[in-house]
Amino acid sequence: MTRGLFLTLEGLDGSGKTTQINRLAAWLKKRGHDVLVTRQPGGTATGDRIRALVLDSRSVGLAPMAEMALMFADRAQAIAEVIQPALAAGRIVLCDRFTDSTEAYQGGGRELGSKAVLELHRLICGNLQPDLTLLLLPDLDASLKRARRRNQRVAEEEGKDEGRFEAEKDAFYGRVWEKYREIAQREPARVVMIEGDLTIDEVQEQIVEAVAERLAVLTAGSQIGSTASS
Repeated sequence: MTRGLFLTLEGLDGSGKTTQINRLAAWLKKRGHDVLVTRQPGGTATGDRIRALVLDSRSVGLAPMAEMALMFADRAQAIAEVIQPALAAGRIVLCDRFTDSTEAYQGGGRELGSKAVLELHRLICGNLQPDLTLLLLPDLDASLKRARRRNQRVAEEEGKDEGRFEAEKDAFYGRVWEKYREIAQREPARVVMIEGDLTIDEVQEQIVEAVAERLAVLTAGSQIGSTASS
């Protein structure tokens, strides 16, 4: 059985990732693909407990290294329980955030640096890399405003507090923003950056174009491999 495809969506909260991952899943399913949608932190019973701890604004005084360790504990569980089994079954995995988020938020925002993040990824995650990462980078101020409004609405409607990161100062998010751009520049073959204040449809159009291109390349590669082995 051919290994599945691992796609990740990245960006600041409020960048539209959730909307776009749902649209992409629907687009892929309509074309007959078997799709699994997951998120980080979360996506497993253990991960959801970690998510509640890390994102709750009452989790004050959490050391940056402890925060990063929790993110990788969540990721290790997700890889073992959800991502690897789905890829082994030939499914397309769409993941809302992966190690790029840790490099951006903890490496950049918390100023822990990229080296520590990438080394932990190698040790804990077996250096599992997405086949394609879609990085959404709309206007920084607009993203933060949307994220803070959403978290306030969720808190009021569901009683769920996930506003810990949105309480950070703008300087923190400036560092996150710059680290995301640094990642995209470092890995242009993997990361497709979608910038600017585009409409939802315009963003989806760019995402679909990038995913369709990657699927075509992988399909052509698998056909060549099948011909060579026959």
